[in-house]
Amino acid sequence: MEFLSDLWKFLMERKKWWLMPIILVLLLIGVLIVIGGGSSVSPFIYSLF
Repeated sequence: MEFLSDLWKFLMERKKWWLMPIILVLLLIGVLIVIGGGSSVSPFIYSLF
Protein backbone atom coordinates (compact mmCIF):
# COMPACT_ATOMS: atom_id res chain seq x y z
CA MET A 1 0.00 0.00 0.00
CA GLU A 2 2.99 2.29 0.44
CA PHE A 3 3.60 2.16 -3.30
CA LEU A 4 0.10 3.46 -4.02
CA SER A 5 0.45 6.31 -1.57
CA ASP A 6 3.84 7.24 -3.05
CA LEU A 7 2.36 7.13 -6.55
CA TRP A 8 -0.54 9.34 -5.49
CA LYS A 9 1.84 11.85 -3.85
CA PHE A 10 3.97 11.89 -7.00
CA LEU A 11 0.96 12.59 -9.20
CA MET A 12 -0.28 15.36 -6.91
CA GLU A 13 3.12 17.04 -6.53
CA ARG A 14 4.33 16.84 -10.13
CA LYS A 15 0.92 17.41 -11.77
CA LYS A 16 1.32 14.36 -14.00
CA TRP A 17 -2.40 13.88 -14.59
CA TRP A 18 -1.82 12.33 -18.02
CA LEU A 19 -0.39 9.25 -16.28
CA MET A 20 -3.68 8.44 -14.54
CA PRO A 21 -5.51 6.95 -17.60
CA ILE A 22 -2.45 4.83 -18.44
CA ILE A 23 -2.27 3.46 -14.89
CA LEU A 24 -6.01 2.74 -14.83
CA VAL A 25 -5.90 0.85 -18.14
CA LEU A 26 -2.93 -1.23 -16.98
CA LEU A 27 -4.73 -2.06 -13.73
CA LEU A 28 -7.88 -3.04 -15.61
CA ILE A 29 -5.94 -5.35 -17.92
CA GLY A 30 -4.18 -6.88 -14.93
CA VAL A 31 -7.47 -7.53 -13.16
CA LEU A 32 -8.93 -9.12 -16.29
CA ILE A 33 -5.93 -11.43 -16.59
CA VAL A 34 -6.14 -12.47 -12.94
CA ILE A 35 -9.90 -13.06 -13.07
CA GLY A 36 -9.80 -14.77 -16.44
CA GLY A 37 -6.93 -17.07 -15.57
CA GLY A 38 -8.85 -19.79 -13.81
CA SER A 39 -12.53 -19.11 -13.91
CA SER A 40 -15.52 -19.93 -16.04
CA VAL A 41 -15.56 -16.33 -17.29
CA SER A 42 -12.32 -16.78 -19.24
CA PRO A 43 -13.91 -17.64 -22.63
CA PHE A 44 -15.79 -14.34 -22.53
CA ILE A 45 -12.75 -12.32 -21.50
CA TYR A 46 -10.58 -13.89 -24.22
CA SER A 47 -13.15 -12.90 -26.83
CA LEU A 48 -12.60 -9.24 -25.90
CA PHE A 49 -8.99 -9.42 -27.06
